[in-house]
This record gives sequence, structure tokens and C-alpha cells, in this order.
Amino acid sequence: MSSSIIAFNKPFRVLSQFSTDDGKATLAEFINVPDFYAAGRLDYDSEGLMLLTNQGAIQHIVASPDFKWPKTYWVQVEGEITDHALEQLRQGIELKDGLTKPAQASRLAAPDLWPRTPPVRYREAIPTSWIALQIREGKNRQVRRMTAAVGFPTLRLVRYAIGPYTLEDLNSGVWRFAEPTSELIEEVENFEKRRKRKTATPNRRRPSNKTPPTSRNQPVSHGKRVAGRKTGHQPASRTRRK
Repeated sequence: MSSSIIAFNKPFRVLSQFSTDDGKATLAEFINVPDFYAAGRLDYDSEGLMLLTNQGAIQHIVASPDFKWPKTYWVQVEGEITDHALEQLRQGIELKDGLTKPAQASRLAAPDLWPRTPPVRYREAIPTSWIALQIREGKNRQVRRMTAAVGFPTLRLVRYAIGPYTLEDLNSGVWRFAEPTSELIEEVENFEKRRKRKTATPNRRRPSNKTPPTSRNQPVSHGKRVAGRKTGHQPASRTRRK
């Protein structure tokens, strides 16, 4: 049985979707495997780990904030990060769209990464530093806004991990198949059970008084489905940025 997950190291300035009308690079230039779709997105100007899958349940679990999969970022910031700024990140930052949840934040020795094209602009008079930041939510451009809010703008942003999956031994622009963990398999099974229970729940609404007399008290065949109701999985759609 083929793997249901692809781990991909997205390069800088690549869209996290398979098609576009603006001429920008997309996932299609790196991945040519049918029926795999992005589970979540990563900003055009960010690098690092993306997960793709051919199973709708896995796509939902990885992408939905309801399941709170931790995402770990390696962030190069402008200036020498302070203890106070790190503590602010840990406590939560008030952004325009609300207070962020507490994060894990710590200093990080400059990681041995692939060269970025184009490289981060070097300014001799302004030092830089690296932090590791782990969050469990997905506000728009959240990490960049968080570091800017504490006075240390982001220069380079690399997503290192999504849950148990990491960039280890995965170069920029390269992908590999990955197997679901036992925890993910359990989450998928629980998700499918809940979905089936919802599908099996009878419609207990009272019949409308507007029902034509000829249809009242007529038995409903168990071999017919309620009109307009769809059952089963819907195919996942490729993630598109707005």
C-alpha cells in the first residue's frame, strides 16, 4: 500500500498550491504525484515543511486548528533577541485579530541551512539572531507579526516541524513519502467514527405544514437518499491562496 503523506521542503518564493495565473512558482514544479493535496499552506516568502496527502481525513486533521497540531518555526530576526521579548512570545501577543495563544519560544544557534535565493540582506551595523518558536494556531502571517510586535522583525522564516514530521535530511525543493504515525492513525479513526455517527443521525425535524397532502403519511423507501444530501468523502481540493 502506497504512503498517504508527502513531506516537502518548500523553497522561498514558491506558492503552496499547484496552479496560479500570475506566473509564480508552484508546487507543480516540484511534485508530480496524482491525487495529493496540500494539508494547510505556507506563505510565499516562507520556507520549510509542508505536508501533502491523498486522504481527506488526514488533510483535515493536519490543517484544522481544532486538532492543534504544533508547528515549529526557526526564525531569523533583526537584532539580538532579549529575554523580555521571549517571555512576551511565551505569554501571548495582542495582534489586530486577537491575542495569540501562549507559544514555546527559545534562542536557537544559527542552524546549518541551505542557501536562500535571494539571500537575506546583510547589514554590518545590525546583528541578527535565531529563535525556535512553536505555535498551535494559524493566524495569517502570525509568526512575522508576533516577532515584529516584540520589536524584532523577521528576516527569514523556516518551518521546521509539523507535529512529529520534520525537515531532517530533507533539502530545499525535495520531497519524500512519509508514513502516518500511530497517533495520526488513531485520530483518523476517531474522526471517521464521528463523521459516520453524524451521517447516521436521523433528521428529526417535524414535517412542514406546507407538505402537499398527497405526500403525507407516505412511507419513505429505505433504498432512496434524501434529496440534496451527499454521503461519503468529498475529494480534497488543492489549497489555493486568496
